[in-house]
Parts: sequence; structure tokens; C-alpha cells
Amino acid sequence: MAGEMDAEGIDGVRMSWNVWPRSKVEASKCVIPIAASISPIWHHKDIPNLPYLPLRCKSCSCILNPYCRVDFTVKIWICPFCFQRNQFPPHYSSISEHNVPAELYPQYTTVEYNLQQQFQQNPNDSASGSAPPPVFLFVLDTCLIEEELDFVKSALKRAIGLLPEHALVGFVSFGTQVQVHELGFADLSKVYVFRGTKEITKEQILDQLGLSLSAQRGAAPGGPGFPQRGAVGNGVVANSGVSRFLLPASDCEYTLNSVLDELQPDQWPVQPGHRAARCTGVALSVAAGLLGACLPGTGARIIALVGGPCTEGPGTIVSKELSEPVRSHKDLDKDAAPHFRRAVKFYENLAKQLVTQGHVLDLYASALDQVGVAEMKVAVERTGGLVVLAESFGHSVFKDSFKRMFEEGEQSLGLSFNGNLEISCSKEIKIQGIIGPCTSLEKKGPAVSDTVIGQGNTTSWKICGLDKTTCFTVFFDVSPTDRSNPQGTANPQLYLQFLTSYQNPEGQLRLRVTTVTRKWVDSAVSTEELVEGFDQEAAAVIMARLTSLKMEMEEEFDATRWIDRSLIRLCSRFGDYRKDDPTSFTLNPSFSIFPQFMFNLRRSQFVQVFNNSPDETAYFRMLLNRECIKNSVVMIQPSLLSYSFNMGATPALLDVSSIAADRILLLDAYFSVVVFHGMTIAQWRNSGYQNQPEHQAFAQLLQAPQEEAQYIVHERYPVPRLVVCDQHGSQARFLLARLNPSATYNSQHDVAAGSDVIFTDDVSLQVFFEHLQRLAVQS
Repeated sequence: MAGEMDAEGIDGVRMSWNVWPRSKVEASKCVIPIAASISPIWHHKDIPNLPYLPLRCKSCSCILNPYCRVDFTVKIWICPFCFQRNQFPPHYSSISEHNVPAELYPQYTTVEYNLQQQFQQNPNDSASGSAPPPVFLFVLDTCLIEEELDFVKSALKRAIGLLPEHALVGFVSFGTQVQVHELGFADLSKVYVFRGTKEITKEQILDQLGLSLSAQRGAAPGGPGFPQRGAVGNGVVANSGVSRFLLPASDCEYTLNSVLDELQPDQWPVQPGHRAARCTGVALSVAAGLLGACLPGTGARIIALVGGPCTEGPGTIVSKELSEPVRSHKDLDKDAAPHFRRAVKFYENLAKQLVTQGHVLDLYASALDQVGVAEMKVAVERTGGLVVLAESFGHSVFKDSFKRMFEEGEQSLGLSFNGNLEISCSKEIKIQGIIGPCTSLEKKGPAVSDTVIGQGNTTSWKICGLDKTTCFTVFFDVSPTDRSNPQGTANPQLYLQFLTSYQNPEGQLRLRVTTVTRKWVDSAVSTEELVEGFDQEAAAVIMARLTSLKMEMEEEFDATRWIDRSLIRLCSRFGDYRKDDPTSFTLNPSFSIFPQFMFNLRRSQFVQVFNNSPDETAYFRMLLNRECIKNSVVMIQPSLLSYSFNMGATPALLDVSSIAADRILLLDAYFSVVVFHGMTIAQWRNSGYQNQPEHQAFAQLLQAPQEEAQYIVHERYPVPRLVVCDQHGSQARFLLARLNPSATYNSQHDVAAGSDVIFTDDVSLQVFFEHLQRLAVQS
């Protein structure tokens, strides 16, 4: 497996099975789906950047790669996907066995082509040659208390200062009504107001803003940062009136800061016993309409800063009466949430509009109550937007995450725009679909499976927004046909090619090409090779993503039972045992920690939604679906480090027995990072021993987990919640909820002095294993 882990380094690809069964029947016996996790623009120092256009196969359009067979004598290459013979073009005439282009080097299974010259066909036209500037349209909720509004205004001012000078900026505020601020009118504050009670069409938005074609006739063309009338920006005619609303950051920073300084909390009176009238849906519609009119096809982001639930107009999630609570999971299960389906339908339509335009919706939700993330999920996820959920705009989770979005250098997220992902595969393989932040383009073909998982029925997907860590899970179907092997001999290798075209943060068009190969195996004869190629971490994450999808899409789906049955079938198929003898059961090392992953998945926030709101569950699942395997594993099974006087940081079992009075534990659960002080450590700290010169070792012991926690917080996006707590304190629950309850209030055995017990009726990992062994060996 070491080779596969190295391969992820340059390709960003990990698979549940690194050796594939040849037949559909054998694939179904594998239990865990055959799937690949891919990070399309994964950052790696060894990926070469090629300044020329790629060579495509004339039959299947796959791109020249290291797995192509090349005849240097007659200058021909054979496509490994369709076996088509292709002639090299004249500019490849000098190639030989000792002089090959970079895309044929065996180590360059991933390469990136710079396609910017396609924009520069007319060197005399400077408008068409320059990369279109990125657009940031801020949409701010003003139904906030003064303190919260001050927090968010200061975060916005800081963000505007971090934007590239040429980036275009717009501003929309909303409360009971929507205000579009005309930043190009610097003499005084000028706004266009939209009523928040009813849905507005894109045409009505353009008309009211004076951006419709009829309003534009006779208007003066051009504006800062835009091509003149008729000039083409990214292949689309730019609307000349747009520079009134979207200006380069360097030109409008003063105006926008003035607008923010004057901005007051929403002035509409709120009756006692009622919520504020907040028209989030109309505000996002107006923002999408404005961007669609101005710059279709250019990288643009709507950044929504929302501080409460939508109570007015389309997208409403709850009525204004405080007597009506916001919907819970129980309400959704019983279909007792009157606004839910209508709101989701509204955001689905908004998602379609944004995907057509190629624009992104980012959501920063900060409130103690729910704001409607569950309903907005479809629009954020299908456009590849970022999402952050915090308790307050003053909380570090929001402030630091929001700042990170605009930072450059090593801390940069690498926000890219207008992505397209195409997948080609060997003829024995069909694609079921993708789970992740993308939208199916419904491009049919022979490689499309009848079974659909997530965004399916296609071999091509639109990714409006993506970054360095964006990850997708692609599900495959093995279905060999007579035409799979035209020569009549079975090909021992299968091939997959992932083509990702996108606009990088500088606006340049790039094409990332990743080609991977894996081995076919006849698992009906021997399962040994199949077992050796199992990736436990990738499989656990793929199962978690599939479980989350099924919980959302299938009514009456019992996730715990489905996970248990899958695990029993897997152990029964690949375990070594004597029938009906649980004590004889052993698992190959390739599977040894997979049951533990499934045990923690059953207990995780993705499956156990009882203690979370629908907004929190939607937030957790959106991040699970878009993060890389390494991060997703931490969400399912947190990592635990132990600090003590005798030893520095050492990995500890995720078990209640790891708690000791003289230890500090550091739990990384991805969404939160917990520094937990044992009872004795807490007492010494409260007595101030760390401040005494003779107790420097104790001061260093206290400092070490804090430094590690700060490092994790600094590296991660969204920024996790940092919890510092003591044994038996109220916030110790953040740690106890994730530990294996090997000692509970009704345990038979004695608990070690200074350790702890968990008040739960959940089974422990040991009991779970015993049941698993008994059920796996049954006849």
C-alpha cells in the first residue's frame, strides 16, 4: 500500500479497491463499492506545467499519457482506452525513445496544461487577451443586533483590504427589503430597493437596475475593468452598465467602507413575540440576477453573510411568530415542516441559474438559532461554494475562516472558478455518479451506468468553484461486454482519466490531466490480491459519504442497520474462520481497522442526528463530501494525543481509559479541537505552579498541547472550534462524546484511579467486535 499512498501525492486519487474484480457478480461480492476519491486540483510540487495544447485521441478524445503505446519509428501512439491508432502532429516530429515530451514520462501521470493562449488569438485586442477579473459580491444580513453588525462590518472591511486590486466588488444588504448599492455613484449613497415579500424574475431584476437590453440602448459603453461594448470577455459580451454596481477593489474601497460605516441594523419594527422579517431568498435571487446580467461565464462568487432564519418571501424556513419553532429532524421525518419542501425547491432553481452562469454561492451563517443551511445546501453544494457555521460573527470560527478566504501565499485556499470535470474509462467500466460539490451536465455516453449515485447520468460535471482540497467521490460499475476487448485477449490493466479544466485564482485557464491504472483480477479464483489492494481509510470515507446520501435521499433508511449488515457481509467474505466458531475469527491486516472506522461512523454526527439541528447535520455532511480522505477520516474517527511528564506527545487510544488525572489529552475531531486537562493537572495549573521557576517542566507540559492545537487551527479551513476544558468540567462533554465507552456507569470491572466513566447505554468497541465475530461466522 505504500506505493498507493505515494501515488496519491501527485495524482490526488485514492480508491476503495486498488485491484478490481473483473465481473459484476464478483464486484457485488466485494460489499464496499468500487469508488475513487479524487482531488482535481490537488497541489503538488512535482506536477509539470506544460505551455502547449494537449494531444487528443481522434476517437475517444482522451489525452496523450504515459500509458499510451508509442511507435517512435512511424510516429504513432495507441490510446489505452479505445485502442485507436493516432498520428503525432508535425511539431512532435523530433520525438524518440530518448527524447519524449513531458506527458509521456512514466512519473508524470498528472500534468497541467496552460490553455491561456486560447484567449489570446487576437493579439491586437487587449480586452480579449487579459484574464477576466474575479468578482466578489457581498450579500449582508442587517437584521442583527448592533454588536453583531459591528463584528461583521469590521470583518468585511478587513476582507476588502485583502482582495486583489483588480478584483471587482459589489455590495447588497437585506433585511425586510433588499438594497443593491450603486458603488459607482460616489457623490452620495445610492441604492436600488426590492420588496422582500415576493419572488422576482431575472428580467425584472435587470429592468429595475437599468441593465436590461432596452435600458442599455443609448447608454455609454465601457467601465473600469470591463471590455468596451461588443468586446468579448471570456467569450461572452460584457454588459456595459455593470460598472455602476461592480468596481475594482482599489477604486471602491473608500466608498464601500463609507457605506458600511453608515449601515444600520434593519429599521423595520418587530412586533413583540415575532421574529424580524428577513428576505434571504430574494436577496440571493437579486445577487444572482445582477451577476448573471453582468458577467456570465466569468469567475464570480456571491458571499452571503446570514445571521438568522428567512421569514419573508421565497426561501422562508419559519413563520414570523416566535411560537412556531424552527424545524427539527423529527419534523422533517414526519413531514411536519410546512416550509421545507418549498424552500428547497426555490434553492434548487437558484442553483440551476448559478450553475448556468458559472457562479458560486458561499455561505457564512452565524447565529445561535438555525438560519436555513439545510435548505440552502443544494445551492451551495451544486455551485461548489464554501460554507462556515458559527455561533456569532464575533467568534473566531467565523472571523478567522472569513479572513482565510481572502489570504494569499501559503495560507491561500487556491480558490478557482468555472471548472469542468470529464472522466474517461476503459470500456469494461461505467460511471454511476459523483458525491461532492458539483452538478451533472447530463452528457450521456456508453460509459454511463444505469445505476445513479449522487450527480449521475453523465460523464461530465460542472464545478463552478473549487480549491486545492476540493474532493469528489466517483462510483463505478464493472460491466464487461463483448466489445470490451476487440483483440479477443483480456487486458490485464484498467485505465481511468480525469480531465479538469478550470480558471485559476489569477484568471488563467488550465487543464489538469490525471491518468491512473489499476490491475484487473479474477477474484473468483483467488481473493488474495484483492485483499492486498484494499484501502481502509478511503473505504471508510466512501461508506460515510454513501450513508449520508442515502439518509437524505431514501425515506425510512436505517443507516445503523445498513452499516452493520455491510460490515458483517464484508467480514464473512474476507475473514479467516471456522464456521460457527467466533473464537477462530481473524481479519487480514488490510481490513484490521475497518470495523473500528465503522463503529465510530455509527456513533458519529453523520449518522446519529438526535443531538444536532438539521442545519448542523447539513453543514457536517457538506464538509464530509468535499474534504480530502485524510481530513474526512478525522471527522469519522478523531485522533487523540496524550501529553504527560514521562513522555511527550504520544498517540492514545480513542477510549475513556486514556483519561488520567496527570495527563493532558488533545482531541482533533475536525470541527472542534479539544485540550482536556486531567484533574491533577488542572489543580496544579489553578495553583499557579507553572509560573514558578522550579516548575518549568510543568509550564512546558501545559504549553505543548496548546501549540499543537494552534497549529491545527491555523492549517484548517473552516477554522475549528477550540475548546479548553478540565476533567469533570461542563465542556469535557466535547471529549467524552467521542470516546469509546469501555467504562460506563454500569460497568462490571473497576475503573483506574483518576480515570473516568461515560454515562451512556452505547455498546463499547469490544462488545461490538464480539457481536461482529459471532454474526460473521454464522452458517
